[in-house]
Amino acid sequence: MIITGDALIGGKAVKGTGAGVRAYNPALGQVIEPEFRTVDASQIDQACRLADEAFDAYRALSDDKRATFLETIGEQIMALGDVLVERVMEETSLPRARVEGERGRTVGQLKLFANLLREGSWHDVRFDKALPDRTPPRPDLRMRMIGLGPVAVFAASNFPLAFSVAGGDTASALAAGCPVVLKAHFAHPGTSELVGRAVVKAVEICGLPAGVFSLLTGVGNELGIELVRHPAIKAVGFTGSRGGGMALVAAAAARPVPIPVYAEMSSINPVFLLPEALKNRAEDIATGFAASLTMGVGQLCTNPGLLLAIDGPDLQRFTAAASQALVGGAACSMLSPGIAGNFARGVNQLAEHADVTTLALAPQAEGKGAPALFVSSAASFLSQHALQEEIFGPASLVVVCKDVAELRQVAEKLEGQLTATLMMDEGDLEAAQSLLPVLERKVGRILANGYPTGVEVCSAMVHGGPFPSTSDGRSTSVGTGAITRFLRPVCYQNLSQALLPEVLRDNGSATWLRREGELTRN
Repeated sequence: MIITGDALIGGKAVKGTGAGVRAYNPALGQVIEPEFRTVDASQIDQACRLADEAFDAYRALSDDKRATFLETIGEQIMALGDVLVERVMEETSLPRARVEGERGRTVGQLKLFANLLREGSWHDVRFDKALPDRTPPRPDLRMRMIGLGPVAVFAASNFPLAFSVAGGDTASALAAGCPVVLKAHFAHPGTSELVGRAVVKAVEICGLPAGVFSLLTGVGNELGIELVRHPAIKAVGFTGSRGGGMALVAAAAARPVPIPVYAEMSSINPVFLLPEALKNRAEDIATGFAASLTMGVGQLCTNPGLLLAIDGPDLQRFTAAASQALVGGAACSMLSPGIAGNFARGVNQLAEHADVTTLALAPQAEGKGAPALFVSSAASFLSQHALQEEIFGPASLVVVCKDVAELRQVAEKLEGQLTATLMMDEGDLEAAQSLLPVLERKVGRILANGYPTGVEVCSAMVHGGPFPSTSDGRSTSVGTGAITRFLRPVCYQNLSQALLPEVLRDNGSATWLRREGELTRN
């Protein structure tokens, strides 16, 4: 498949009229053809209006037909073969194994939501039958969930497949019955076009309205703000920086009709090294930590950027082993020059900070990221917010505490996070119990004796957390729960069987339903 540099609007390839952008090969330091032009306001409007026109017909499809559509997208992505894999590698410097794994995850997410649609529980059907003899009488009441409407999705820089054109936000929105208008990421526009064309092909194969999916190309904050402000858009999915996410939140809130923004933004993912665990296996924990920190050159939203432990010889064993594992690490190409530049600035700021000591600092190189490990005291961490800021890359800070009480004090002061990890052995149970209530308030996923960089795509996964890890801590962007972001409830009172949606009829297709508050399976 030839990459043309086109946007895809209503099933048709169109050229933007604004500023141009070319992809960049970070490993070779070269721009990549072709040029992608930024879409203009009229093209954004066209994509949004077509999505709005497609909404009622698309959400009225049976669960099985929408499931088949999601599966067809996956099939079309796989049909791209090495053309897609090699373009991703060229635009990101990610190794083949990572790209192929991410492609599998992307297709797996689509299948996960297809299975959810066929299983049917997402409708959340509720029946409360009429009680005409009661005083006062109760009407017949039935409820189901429906899609919000067209969703604007912003592709992520660090996951060019799994959090991008056909990634989790797109898959969950399409599963909910919501057309998607996708803003491609400027760092991997060729990858975006290839996957976008696969989605458009699936739309054609399944005979769906062309407005179910559009892909917008280009650069500049104005493009994203214009998209979020469009009255046809009813929700937003975003993965990126805190500044970018908050700009979209502000734009959405300022609309005449405000809409929800589900933005995943920043997290330092604290790891609590509890005393017995450090005593028994400090070196093993250090080895696993180093591998987790450097995975993907640290460009993962669940990267363990903060370690908290009680001072003593066991912590010194850990820091010595971790430093040894990291200091010889090679500098590797990062996803883009912008990400590499921000990482270098963050590392330099910590290295030069008066209250921070450098434990390990592998040789740095322009455009690349090399491992770095620092240490500071709990008192400094608590008094200086700058030490809590995310450094997107393979860098982490050890915070040394006096005792479990100070560990808990630091935990109380943490911002909202995607994850928190408890490295613990049996003797650490009491300390873990004291931390757990705090962590439940602070994070979306709590791990024991693992590393947060593995995000399983399954029903129970939560990839979200209190602000600022996400703009709405009640949501997840991974797992079947992600569909609820793009749904809302509708209640039907005293409607005849002929007018009721099929899933709400007395002998309807609801697999799971609540009758008088009791969950049952048909």
